[in-house]
Amino acid sequence: MDTVDPRLIRELTSELDAQLASADAELAAQFPGERPGRQPIHTVYVPADRFTADLAPTWGAEALAAIDSHDETWHGLVADDRVDDLVRGKLADEPIEDLRIDLEDGYGNRGDEAEDVDVTRAARALVEAQASGTAPQLHGIRFKSFEAPTRARGVRSLVGFVSELVAGGGSLDRFVTTLPKVTSVEQVRAMVHACERLESALGLTAGTLKFEIQVETPQSILGPDGTALVAPMIHAGAGRVTAFHYGTYDYSAFCGIAAQYQSMEHAVADHAKLVMQTAAAGTGVRLSDGSTNILPVGDDDAVRDAWQLHHRLVGRSLERGYYQGWDLHPAQLPTRYAATFAFYRNGFEPAARRLRDYLGQVGGGVMDEPATARALSDFIMRGRDCGALTDREVESGTGLDAQALTALARPVRS
Repeated sequence: MDTVDPRLIRELTSELDAQLASADAELAAQFPGERPGRQPIHTVYVPADRFTADLAPTWGAEALAAIDSHDETWHGLVADDRVDDLVRGKLADEPIEDLRIDLEDGYGNRGDEAEDVDVTRAARALVEAQASGTAPQLHGIRFKSFEAPTRARGVRSLVGFVSELVAGGGSLDRFVTTLPKVTSVEQVRAMVHACERLESALGLTAGTLKFEIQVETPQSILGPDGTALVAPMIHAGAGRVTAFHYGTYDYSAFCGIAAQYQSMEHAVADHAKLVMQTAAAGTGVRLSDGSTNILPVGDDDAVRDAWQLHHRLVGRSLERGYYQGWDLHPAQLPTRYAATFAFYRNGFEPAARRLRDYLGQVGGGVMDEPATARALSDFIMRGRDCGALTDREVESGTGLDAQALTALARPVRS
């Protein structure tokens, strides 16, 4: 470099900084990186008329009862005693990580009078759950869509629930709403407008209300001009969009898939989720897979088949980078946690070894790069966050405490 003019380097760098300043700012604003904090591994949907303040511990007890009632079947599926212990502990301590009180498909159309009653009662029950400590870490509602036929009812339930929650002294710190059946970017902008109006009317701090976009129509994936609309939807959300949730059965049905073949693993589902995954990368918007409607109820054979299916589908989603999904029944919680804990525990030792080798610049059979080190750290962090791995295991295996692991896994874009 002796022949290089240092002044040329300084001047050219300065010129490029000025030329790219706008692009740098746009990149930082539109792709800020991972959202801080823990992502739940599932969302439980419960019809509004069935929600009670003690729903989470009740579901936990029912899930444990399902294990005990089908003990031989359970141990045939989960042979690892450590995973079994972790699942039982999780079901006792934190059976539900994320909850949606459902006023949409899981609730149905019951008329304004009945829905108004359920909105008020459920909101008051959530206030009670927050006060008693039984509310899941994250919670909120799914209201009817902004499509023309259901728009008025959706707005009525959204305004009614949030107003009742605020009036009762409830908190919106961990509250999130789900906007279903989104068919246009304009519906996302409309949701932003609704949030702004509601915040203003209730005296809330601007930006308090966040929402998820439920991707359950082909129009969300491919617009009339042939472009993928999920990416513009994120940016139309003005920083309020927290997640994309895939709707298994609505999306499959819209695509003309016969009912018996509608599944989280159908090719149309994989296509939609790959588009969602690409659109959300780097934006801080999280991804959630959908659900299976095959419930583990009935005799041992029926429970075994449903548990095996759910366990396999949860593992499949995790392998594909979908770290969250839906659960619809208490007896799905055991396999949700069993599959998730096994995923992280089985992958922990090789991930920790590769991370140690990378940090120590130790030569090995795999030559990892910084991006892979971030992925390894993120994998371990997620395992720790959900309870699959203990702090002691993580520190012993990686040599990093939680703060150092977070800094490596989710660096802040400067």
